[in-house]
Amino acid sequence: MKPLPKADLTRRHLFQTAGMGIGGVALASLFGRDGYAASNRTETAGTTFAHRGIHHTPRAKSVIYIHLVGAPSHLDLFDFKPELQKRTGELCPEHMFEGKQLAFIRSRPQLMGTPNDDRYVFKRCGQSGIEISNLMPQLQTVADDLCFIRTLHTDQFNHAPAQLFLQTGFGRFGRPSLGSWVNYGIGSPNENLPGFVVLVTGQVLGAGNSAWGSGFLPTIHQGIEFRSQGDPVLFLSNPKGVEPADRRAVVDTVNQLNRLQLADVRDPEIATRIGQYEMAYRMQSSVPELMAIDQEPAAIHEMYGTEPGKTSFANNCLLARRLVERGVRFVQLFDQGWDHHGNVFGSLPKKAKEVDRPIAALIKDLKMRGMLDDTLIVWSAEFGRTPMAQGQNGSGEMTKAGRDHHKEAFTMWMAGGGLKRGHVHGMTDDLGYGIAEDGVHVHDLNATIMHLLGIDHERLTFRYQGRQFRLTDIHGEVVNGVLA
Repeated sequence: MKPLPKADLTRRHLFQTAGMGIGGVALASLFGRDGYAASNRTETAGTTFAHRGIHHTPRAKSVIYIHLVGAPSHLDLFDFKPELQKRTGELCPEHMFEGKQLAFIRSRPQLMGTPNDDRYVFKRCGQSGIEISNLMPQLQTVADDLCFIRTLHTDQFNHAPAQLFLQTGFGRFGRPSLGSWVNYGIGSPNENLPGFVVLVTGQVLGAGNSAWGSGFLPTIHQGIEFRSQGDPVLFLSNPKGVEPADRRAVVDTVNQLNRLQLADVRDPEIATRIGQYEMAYRMQSSVPELMAIDQEPAAIHEMYGTEPGKTSFANNCLLARRLVERGVRFVQLFDQGWDHHGNVFGSLPKKAKEVDRPIAALIKDLKMRGMLDDTLIVWSAEFGRTPMAQGQNGSGEMTKAGRDHHKEAFTMWMAGGGLKRGHVHGMTDDLGYGIAEDGVHVHDLNATIMHLLGIDHERLTFRYQGRQFRLTDIHGEVVNGVLA
């Protein structure tokens, strides 16, 4: 090509004559194989990203994040309060009601402790002696592998904002989720599966699929929802009469046109489109093999309680193991049905039973395969539940009462890569309302998860609308007390 005179060199011509260098960098990045930093050694907030976006030696290679949609009653599962049980039926202290943000309680409520019956008895488990309710007998058997945080707190008290705040660090729509940030930062070693996969049982009320969205990050980093029945991913299968060779020819032709447009206009979403076409084609082979859980041994199905061909939380736990086994970086399980504003003591046992066996099996399975040391498992929800009753009967009985949303202090746990085992961090007050020591904010939790993956949460940023954004905004400290 004859070079243009210097005066006629336009910005567009400069990009065009630079060949595919810039576009190639963007495309390689968006394929997600090596993550953000491997293809973009970009100065961000005054620092240079290290190889593969990892700023220090990682403790974990992958994450299985279990989100209980609606929020379980942590007081009846993991944080037993004898004083609260003793004072059940008393009006709560004024400081627990006056001027507080509660979703549905409108008058000063009564205190409500855990029922005094065998189902709800808390047992000291393992060598660590961690107390876990009898509602989760299988989880009790892996207590020494768990690391509890009993003082997690959040800024939001309604479902959608709290789900978004937990997952994206912001209480409104539009920000990237934790899984998207991880996928953007360090990518996935598997070229034939997405770096961020979502498995759902029930319906994610509130935030919906924004809980795993990519926000302002390139859309290749968003979570891809896999389904247990029908096409695992919508429209993944070829239509009738379309052979694989025909589909390959279509993908090649479309992407050839996309690359021409990418070279012309430099829109990163075009690079995302190219990457998604290629990924979808490769997934036509990789996903059916992944989803074939009927190939697992009978002993594994017995351990998890799985039923191939059906939709269940147990099936999703087994799929989560198969995904991280194949190199998927971030797997998120959402389980709906934990919003117990009424009849909490009648509803909680059923939900606990549904998740207890498969979660314990997941931990044991990973441990047997030597994968627990570098896989981080997270159990959490958007907030906790109040130690006060919602909707008690006029007689004073609370058999049909529920628990309202509670943002001041609640329990979550993690297991695996880089964490102390058989450990409890933080303590709530005698009534389970507020923090007595070692509070952990949602931003601190997210900073810690990223730290375990080798990411400095302050350095992984993305420039959008004139400023650098990060998952934890301007907050967050790594919780060193839970690190092994």
